[in-house]
Amino acid sequence: MKKLFLAAIAVMGFGFANAQDSGTFGFSKGNILLEGNLGLSSTNDKNTEVKFNSFEFNPKAGYFLTDKFALGLDLGIGSDKKKIDGADAGKNSNFNVGVFGRYYFLDLGQRFKTYAEAGVGLNSGKIDEAKYSGVGLGAGLGINYFVSNSFAINCGLTDILSYNTNKFKGGKAVSDFDANLNVFNNFFTTAKFGLTYKF
Repeated sequence: MKKLFLAAIAVMGFGFANAQDSGTFGFSKGNILLEGNLGLSSTNDKNTEVKFNSFEFNPKAGYFLTDKFALGLDLGIGSDKKKIDGADAGKNSNFNVGVFGRYYFLDLGQRFKTYAEAGVGLNSGKIDEAKYSGVGLGAGLGINYFVSNSFAINCGLTDILSYNTNKFKGGKAVSDFDANLNVFNNFFTTAKFGLTYKF
């Protein structure tokens, strides 16, 4: 499923590249970016009869205060479902809303723009029937490839550093800290791919 999605992104990218705009690529003070990143995962283990599917969508909107720094809002929607021998064995869902700051620090040619991003947000969700809420912090890296002046393909290496604290209803808070520094060893499970639009 993920390979199909990546192929579709590549085809769209080449299509936009053929409709190339003139001028420079990247962002300027006063620009607004709209971005949508999508993460999909599907596992079907015939040996154990375990199936696992997950979905995550992360839309963002940001405003450039300088040519390199943007401040914005983001949303996160996700769910996952596990089945064993065809029977439901767990279903989770989550939602978060937060703010982020993004700094573009390196240009790799005219079209590749790399950035660092950090954000904080409020989380809520449900694991089976247990509801929780909490706060999360995260930091990561990413890169935009501009296929035209207005459109870019985005690859975000998310949650390189993250901290979350969640409290289940009627229970105590649970906190965790992750430093996922070996992102390139398992690139496609860490990265989120999507499209960025500038206006």
